[in-house]
Amino acid sequence: MSDCSDAPALRIVFAGTPDFAAESLKALLASRHRVVGVYTQPDRPAGRGRKLTPSPVKRLALEHDLPVEQPETLKDADARARLAAFEADVMIVVAYGLLLPQAVLDIPRLGCLNVHASLLPRWRGAAPIQRAIEADDAETGITLMQMDAGLDTGASLMTASTSIDATTTGGSLHDTLAALGGKTLVDGLDALSEGRLTATPQPEAGVTYAAKLSKAEAELDFTRTATELASRIRAFNPWPVAWSRLAGETLRVWFAEPESNVASQSPSAPGTLLTPAEDALRIACGETGNDVLRITRLQLPGGKPLTARDLLNANHSRLAPGQRLGSPAQETPS
Repeated sequence: MSDCSDAPALRIVFAGTPDFAAESLKALLASRHRVVGVYTQPDRPAGRGRKLTPSPVKRLALEHDLPVEQPETLKDADARARLAAFEADVMIVVAYGLLLPQAVLDIPRLGCLNVHASLLPRWRGAAPIQRAIEADDAETGITLMQMDAGLDTGASLMTASTSIDATTTGGSLHDTLAALGGKTLVDGLDALSEGRLTATPQPEAGVTYAAKLSKAEAELDFTRTATELASRIRAFNPWPVAWSRLAGETLRVWFAEPESNVASQSPSAPGTLLTPAEDALRIACGETGNDVLRITRLQLPGGKPLTARDLLNANHSRLAPGQRLGSPAQETPS
């Protein structure tokens, strides 16, 4: 980071809700810039008791005695007036969860900046972290973007990249990008305060959209290749967690990998449990059943996630070869 001691510190209003956003707020609080107010989603019911629970961003803000606003909407004049009263130089938006109308984007002197978890224009939208893994992308990253009225369409101000490999899960990439997002945000604000931040319009080519995740789409289709299935399983770990049916019950799959040498594998119906390895369930997959997926971590009904080795050592009869995963019933697990 450059020496910005002579550049003015910026007055910031921060808007965010989940853990991912809290990491950016932590980075701001450790920087020379001043957070003057925090916006976050209203408290929501959570847990078995459905008790109203503050967001991670709200909890962090209260720990630092920051004023917190939790409007249901930013579309009315009163909400806009309250935002304007903070007299912020810039508003930082990270996974906030509310749409910002143009009238709000125009309030801060330097506009509104967004920390987005992809290298735009790839993976605009709600679930960029998981979609990058699912698509078997080799890299992803953070884009610090000048917000406009579109969906993640604003000009790019700064980017930082990170690799995706065969061990990357939705959870691990979330944590990597959350930390990278905080660092990129502070670097970008330092550059902004010095007048050396350049806006670059996003290219028209390469636009993709990261649709919101659902439990229903996490059901495994064993006619897909082992590589496709392994990527999807990693993407959906830790939520919504890939799943299938075994003897009418829900089996959750937490980690898997393609079997490297399947030349001698006889075709079996997709989803068939094959003779297991010492440390993995082996599942026939692909349209012809010639491919093999190695499941190394899974969760049986009523149990907790365990390694396949532990489950196989326990001689679970429910995992006997010859059974077939999948069911005509398309119920979504609870």
